[in-house]
Amino acid sequence: MDRKRSCTLCGGAVIMLLLLGHMTRALEVPLDPKVLEGLPQPPTITHQSPKDYIIDPRENIIIHCEAKGKPHPSFSWTRNGTHFDVEKDSKVIMKPNSGTLVIDISGEKAEAYEGVYQCIARNDHGSAMTNNIVIRQSRSPLWSKEKIEPITVQRGMSLVLQCRPPAGLPPPIIFWMDNNFQRLPQNSRVSQALNGDLYFSNVLMEDTRNDYICYARFPHTQTIQQKQPITVNVLDIEAMNDTVLAAFLNGSDFWGDSPSGERAPTFMNPPGTHSTTMVLKGDTLQLECIADGLPTPDISWSKVNGDLPSSRFSFHSFQKTLKITEVTEADGGDYLCLAKNRLGSNQHIITVVVRAAPFWISAPQNLILAPKESGMLTCRAEGNPKPTVTWSVNGIPIENSHKDPSRKVENGNIILSDVQTGSSSVYQCNASNEYGYLLANAFVSVLAEPPRVLTPPNHVYSVVTNSRALLDCASFGSPLPKITWFKVNQSIVDSDSFIIHKNNTLEINVARPLNSGKYTCIASNSLGNKENHVYLEVKEATRIIRQPEYKVVQRNSMAVFECKVKHDESLFPSMIWLKDNMELPDDTRFEVGSDSLTIHDVREDDEGNYTCIRNTTLDQDSASAMLTVVEQPDPPTDLELTDQRERSVRLTWTPGDENNSPIQLFLIQYEDSLHEPGVWVNMTEVSGTSTTAHLELSPYVYYSFRVLALNEVGLSKPSASSRQYRTNPARPDMNPANVEVIGTSPDSMTITWRELSGLESNGPGLQYKVSWRHKDLDQQWTSLTLANVSQYVVPGTPTFAPYEVTVQAVNDYGSGPRPEVVLGYSGEDLPTVAPENVRVSAQNGTMAEVLWDAVPLSTVRGRLNGYKVSYWKMRSLHKEDLDPVKPQELIFHGSEPEGLLIDLHPYSQYTLNIRTFNGKGDGPASSNHIFETPEGVPGPPADIKIQNLNLDSLVVNWVPPVEYNGHLTGYLLKYQPINTTDELGPLKELLLPANETSVTLENLKHSTHYKFYLNAMTIKGSGPTVTKEGFTMVDEAMTSKQVDIATQGWFIGLMCAIALLILVLLIVCFIKRNKGGKYPVKEKEDAHQDPEIQPMKEDDGTFGEYSDTEDHKPLKGSRTPSNGTVKKDDSDDSLVDYGEGGDGQFNEDGSFIGQYSGKKEKDTAEGNESSEAPSPVNAMNSFV
Repeated sequence: MDRKRSCTLCGGAVIMLLLLGHMTRALEVPLDPKVLEGLPQPPTITHQSPKDYIIDPRENIIIHCEAKGKPHPSFSWTRNGTHFDVEKDSKVIMKPNSGTLVIDISGEKAEAYEGVYQCIARNDHGSAMTNNIVIRQSRSPLWSKEKIEPITVQRGMSLVLQCRPPAGLPPPIIFWMDNNFQRLPQNSRVSQALNGDLYFSNVLMEDTRNDYICYARFPHTQTIQQKQPITVNVLDIEAMNDTVLAAFLNGSDFWGDSPSGERAPTFMNPPGTHSTTMVLKGDTLQLECIADGLPTPDISWSKVNGDLPSSRFSFHSFQKTLKITEVTEADGGDYLCLAKNRLGSNQHIITVVVRAAPFWISAPQNLILAPKESGMLTCRAEGNPKPTVTWSVNGIPIENSHKDPSRKVENGNIILSDVQTGSSSVYQCNASNEYGYLLANAFVSVLAEPPRVLTPPNHVYSVVTNSRALLDCASFGSPLPKITWFKVNQSIVDSDSFIIHKNNTLEINVARPLNSGKYTCIASNSLGNKENHVYLEVKEATRIIRQPEYKVVQRNSMAVFECKVKHDESLFPSMIWLKDNMELPDDTRFEVGSDSLTIHDVREDDEGNYTCIRNTTLDQDSASAMLTVVEQPDPPTDLELTDQRERSVRLTWTPGDENNSPIQLFLIQYEDSLHEPGVWVNMTEVSGTSTTAHLELSPYVYYSFRVLALNEVGLSKPSASSRQYRTNPARPDMNPANVEVIGTSPDSMTITWRELSGLESNGPGLQYKVSWRHKDLDQQWTSLTLANVSQYVVPGTPTFAPYEVTVQAVNDYGSGPRPEVVLGYSGEDLPTVAPENVRVSAQNGTMAEVLWDAVPLSTVRGRLNGYKVSYWKMRSLHKEDLDPVKPQELIFHGSEPEGLLIDLHPYSQYTLNIRTFNGKGDGPASSNHIFETPEGVPGPPADIKIQNLNLDSLVVNWVPPVEYNGHLTGYLLKYQPINTTDELGPLKELLLPANETSVTLENLKHSTHYKFYLNAMTIKGSGPTVTKEGFTMVDEAMTSKQVDIATQGWFIGLMCAIALLILVLLIVCFIKRNKGGKYPVKEKEDAHQDPEIQPMKEDDGTFGEYSDTEDHKPLKGSRTPSNGTVKKDDSDDSLVDYGEGGDGQFNEDGSFIGQYSGKKEKDTAEGNESSEAPSPVNAMNSFV
């Protein structure tokens, strides 16, 4: 059967063989007990001791040999190529169900069990073999006894102290020490060679000592052997006479027969100019180069025609040893060692030859075949020299084994074809050369097994959305089963969404919720089928929806990082916080909440990168943010004064730590210890990138400077102050500022100024030269020098005279610059003349214009500030005022002789007078002037009340206005009904005489809400409106009767008939209207607008829409009889004109039904009235 096969291993590993031609893949039997039960398998070695096994003679020997197979294999051993009968040696025990040997060597010599051992594991299906295990005893022999003569050497000569330790197994570790067990110091001059000898490139006098001791440590037995101490005497022959020299040389070896001076390098080890060394591939190469010379030579290494391997070489023993690890073929070649001092150089070439013990290219693998299948075992190895490959079957060389027609050897490979049941065997491949060998076992098992699915049934796989899902279908069978995947009875094949791997795992590369559900895998071969079901749950991915954000906080404040997550409801995420990828500090300041991390009382060491990790059993999400801790910068340091001049100096400093917030500026302050000790004054600012400032100075100041740094957090503490810098005195650079002339009295004036500070004085003896003169007179300057004052009063000046004034600074070193002349006036006196020819012109009832003649300026006796008008109300022209009115005063600044008086009371008599005023005060008042204000509109009626009289009548009472503001001409009363939805009905109005304070309104609709509007009037118009609402009485009897009737059946029928009649009437009206009938709806709506927006007539302020259009007489019915009752009349605006029989009606929404129910129309041509059809509403009411 020609096909390819794959195998699922226990644990999910798949071992593949190279295929040639009609070959098949290898299959290893899984170790699942359910699968192994009853399944044959040839032996396989699972554990064995190393090839070169050095034993400790003090402990039992344990040689490991473990194997698996079905049935479980039995074990046997060979020793030195012959059978080793374990049972005959009482000291040797083989562990149960194992091939491991335990050899008890107590009371025996371990040498008796040295040799080459090999373990064979057998069962019914073949034999597997271990490597040849060479057992050798570790040895740590003692140094042979020898007498070591002292060594005498000439100063400057080279020297080698030989160690030559006894041969041990394994070789010992060498080191040199003294009698105190202290390692001897080594350097480029004195160093230990790889063979353990101690080399001196040249000796010094201090090398003389008697305790050069070589130690050998044997690592296997952890024992240390010591060589006899070596004595070295170093002589300086030039400084010794013959007698002394002979005494030193008596009984000692002497190195060097003549004095030794400086010399060029020569090589001590290896000697000569060229040497060769061999190394095995994969081992560590160590090349050594030790030279003598004086001065001590320096050693360097290079590779001829190449470079040293960059990542695998290193230098040791003060550059004398080159070490290359994991040697490859490319490391072969020539290496140059160069020794050099100031007298010359020398070189040595070391040729490195790389050889290789055998190593696998392709080791043979176990092969499981079904009957009549074909396969191949491959054994490929390399080495230098090339290894020899041989095959064995069940431990017997293949050429000596029984012939098998299904097997042949070609090019080192074993080709199997048409295998039969019962032909299972274990094959051994041996690859060897002079540097070692490799041995590998590979079994060929011929099985016929129906499919088995090893993945647990109904297993549930859970993944998150958009992740990869892997559904396993591990199987076993021989022939190898074919796997088919299904979902909901639909076959799954390789596509963009699904991938079926070689081990039959189904991969969904991007899982979606729609991929959730039941999946079925079916394993099939020629012996049967087996299916298995697994389930996939695709859950919502865990996502951090509110990530921590970059924080910049001040020290000692609080930092809060948020980390809010959205996740699948069935998953429960945990939260882990890390700082700089490490656990949070164990500190109570770190508070971890459900969705946040809070750091209290932040410190500098809290700065770093904080990461929030939200974990579930399926996935995780993380987010990070930086925390930067800022604070005020550290104060600057190292203040220094340079470039010192008379009026300037340069200040430099070193900035302090900015503490994570860039310095924005430096503030420079100074202290004047001469004038204001202890007071620091801001002097200047420079940018945060500057470290120097040029400072302009004032004379006669003892300066100290300090610097503060400013960042976003705030100012640093001040730096330490600089050394004091004193400037020399000089004459003043400036004069006092803010010079003013103030007239304090009619015969004096005061000169004031701002004194100079100590910093501005420029020198001792500061005084002020005050000068003045009359501006309009040709006078000389009058001067006076003062000290420690800021004003001077000049006496004896004329009233309000112009003066020129100067104030100049003077000190012991001279006068300040020429002062600026300031103009001022002496003191003022009260004005002497009152304004005359006062006139008043009333503009309206509340405003009047007043005029007067200006006074001569000479009488003001100062600066004319304006005029004051005092006025007060004498009385009302309508009534007598009981309380006197306090005078009011208006000030008109400037010299204009006119002004406006506002907020006057209409129809009143006023008195006023006028005064001039200046800076000193007011002048005399003018004679009183009396004027009157004209009439205005009156104020609102003081009160209005509504009283119920009977079912259809209301009484309106009111109180006249408090302010008549003229002669009242009457009152205007307007009223209108309001329905239950606050909609207003038609408006009626009445003009009432001025002497009336009440009116009775009759023929109103019972149970109705009315709104009333009342205005008082003068000839100037209506005053403000007052409103009031009232109700007519409710007819309780009618209401009760209506309730009773409404429950009767006959009434319900009657209402239906009336409704039908109304419908007929509406149809008739509609037909009549189409024939030209007139329904004055628009006129009536226009005639009953809201009174607040009705225009007033210009002549008398009445509402023109409701007055007679012919002679403007009062409305009909507006007269009030002696009993105060208003009679119903035939006025066009009477409410009864809108319906027949009296009362107008309102429908439910407040509209006036009477307009549409047969209003009487007057025939102006004939003067006769014609009635139309009766109102259906009134008809209905007649039944009530």
